[in-house]
Amino acid sequence: MTWLANLSQNPFYEFAIILSLAALLGALGQILKQPLIVMFIALGIVVGPSVLNVAQSKENIHLLAEVGIAILLFIVGLKLDLRLIKSTGKIALMTGLGQVIFTSVIGYFLGISLGFSTLHSFYIAVALTFSSTIIIVKLLSDKKEIDALHGQIAIGFLIVQDIVVILVMIVLSTIGRGGEDAMMVLEIGKTLLYSFVLVGATVLAMRYIIPKLSFFLAKSVEMLTLFAIAWAVLLAMISELIGFSAEVGAFLAGVSLASSPFKEVISGRMTSLRDFLLLFFFVNLGAGLNLGVIGTQVPAAFVFSIFVLIGNPIIVLIIMGSMGYRKRTSFLAGLTVAQISEFSLIFAGLGYTVGHLTEEIVGLITLVGLITIALSTYMILYSGMLYQFLAPVLKVFEKSDPYRESQMKQLESSHFEVLILGLGRFGQKVADQVQEKGHAEYLGIDFDPQVVKSWQEARKKIMYGDLEDPDLLEHLSLDHTKCVICTVPDYHHSIKLVNALDKSNFKGQIFLTAMHENESKYFDHLLNVKVLLPFEMAAQNFYNAHLSPILNSDSQNTEK
Repeated sequence: MTWLANLSQNPFYEFAIILSLAALLGALGQILKQPLIVMFIALGIVVGPSVLNVAQSKENIHLLAEVGIAILLFIVGLKLDLRLIKSTGKIALMTGLGQVIFTSVIGYFLGISLGFSTLHSFYIAVALTFSSTIIIVKLLSDKKEIDALHGQIAIGFLIVQDIVVILVMIVLSTIGRGGEDAMMVLEIGKTLLYSFVLVGATVLAMRYIIPKLSFFLAKSVEMLTLFAIAWAVLLAMISELIGFSAEVGAFLAGVSLASSPFKEVISGRMTSLRDFLLLFFFVNLGAGLNLGVIGTQVPAAFVFSIFVLIGNPIIVLIIMGSMGYRKRTSFLAGLTVAQISEFSLIFAGLGYTVGHLTEEIVGLITLVGLITIALSTYMILYSGMLYQFLAPVLKVFEKSDPYRESQMKQLESSHFEVLILGLGRFGQKVADQVQEKGHAEYLGIDFDPQVVKSWQEARKKIMYGDLEDPDLLEHLSLDHTKCVICTVPDYHHSIKLVNALDKSNFKGQIFLTAMHENESKYFDHLLNVKVLLPFEMAAQNFYNAHLSPILNSDSQNTEK
């Protein structure tokens, strides 16, 4: 590979090789259903000295990596919606803090038992507590579970984790500057003072400068995006100048724009930039890893990975179960913490920079990241199958009365003639029609806690339920139900619903929803099943109500 190393002496050629390999590994990651983070770390190892030795422009790569981290933290701050924590109640705070505390304590003693020093065990334990918001949001969005109860709880406690990691980084950057005890006290005092100044200046900017400036710049999306990048990097620079890490300033920059009406536009534009620049962070990380050093850490990495993959979900199961949630909700939320985060790697890198960690420990944490991110991705993708397999064992984590989700008991004795599953735009209109005609009692079921809450406030019959839940119909009496209407256009959900209704000996009419006509053929052989095609129905109604009178009128005039 000497020719490849010689070719990479030109930075442009070097970056072309890196980006080409990134595209190839990214495609491989899609085939394997792996997040880009895993493939990017693998890319860093491939282009590093241990394999191809392509990454020679270390200063350029490091600069891009620094900007990438700043943009990442900026977007985290931008998406920091404290209202989400409030909407999911105290469960987000309790689960988030509880998981961080228990994971770090257990992880610390696990590190000590494996022979690591006190300081190294502390760093490893803290690194094990953080889960990847980026990966979890992407996986839940792909599975359409972001609005489900477990999805909202997971996002809530991931936000809590993000806040904790920022605070830890502030403390770490302060300790990194300290020397003797007296100096340490002075540095902590200066840090507190600078914290108030930085936060105060940011609040003033949020109130008096940013709203007017952003409205002015919003006339051009390009200028708005440029302003956001400049603001993130500027606050990162100021933060570093006064002794914090650059990540803190970038995070504050994001928080300052979190209430802006343009935050979604900014976030959408900057997400691609974040992914591109983070490529260089992971290249920088992977290129600095010594495979020989990592090899010695494999046994310890295996132990810590088992703890993260199994221990972290169990901690969440215990906390949520004790707070009255059902085992399924707790289990699905728990799976989201079965990996460590890109923040764990940033945290390890920061510890290495201040001299607290060795190359071996950074390699260990990176290896745990590779293992847990890769395996937890499959755990989340196939969470339904995993739950069905483990459901009997998970009973120990559920109270006899999971009161947080038990409107079900109130509905078990209720009689309703129409059951409507899925209360989106189509389901809402169906429910409105049934209610307006007043011919039948109906019950609505939806998996979005916000929809359930708004319907309860309107005193409508509704309960929380997820079509993926195999126990959904067990809580309902369908003896008086004449028809079940599923407005969720998903073939796999429809099949599960039909099978569940068949097991419940339901003899009424079943209406399923599909977006394409060719999907209806799969249910043609079932006598009591009809498939609804919303677009076709809307087109027919439009034709009959509006188009047909016009066309008939024209034809009558022509005949005359």
